[in-house]
Amino acid sequence: MKYGTVIFDLDGTLLDTLQDLANSVNYVLRQFGFPERSLSEVRSFVGNGVKILLKRSFSHQLEEEDLMRALDVFRKHYAMHMNDHTGMYEGIEELLIHLHEKELNLAIVSNKLDSAVKELNQLYFKKYVPLAVGTPPERKKPDPYSVQEVMKHYNSTVNDTIYVGDSDVDIETAHNAGLKCIGVSWGFRGRKFLEEHGADFVIDHPSELLSLL
Repeated sequence: MKYGTVIFDLDGTLLDTLQDLANSVNYVLRQFGFPERSLSEVRSFVGNGVKILLKRSFSHQLEEEDLMRALDVFRKHYAMHMNDHTGMYEGIEELLIHLHEKELNLAIVSNKLDSAVKELNQLYFKKYVPLAVGTPPERKKPDPYSVQEVMKHYNSTVNDTIYVGDSDVDIETAHNAGLKCIGVSWGFRGRKFLEEHGADFVIDHPSELLSLL
């Protein structure tokens, strides 16, 4: 295989988390007396971390103190409900089994809260993915920091590492780290969006990843 290390985004790439994210967003909005958002609206808001997700979801700008309170409400609600409707996309488990058997280095780097990333990884991927991190708030994607830390952990180079994600943030992250990015059309943005934002490859099913590796 051309690549020895494969780094995945989580939401919209490995797991369909949209409904649970939307439910927690709308719980926060109700608590603060704001109108709820549709699933398609939340889909368009995700990708840059929870704080920005909430900023985009409120119909007008909150003071920083109120935004931090909203963030705390979201974290507590999502911690209890992150797996109510979440599940793997079709073909993901078979893909990870195959890559694990090939002894590739696998990791997850997400802008999601680190605690949630680790918990969902334990629930779904602990057999296959030994390293899963949420990006530190001050170094969130598209900052390449966490991707580069994973590469250091595995002693990988830009030539034997590839990043897989579903958004413009993932494409920017990969390119900022000097990596190629495989965009997945089944996620939160779609093929046309990924092609327009510079994905090096776009695939429509997890099995197609194997031919690129």
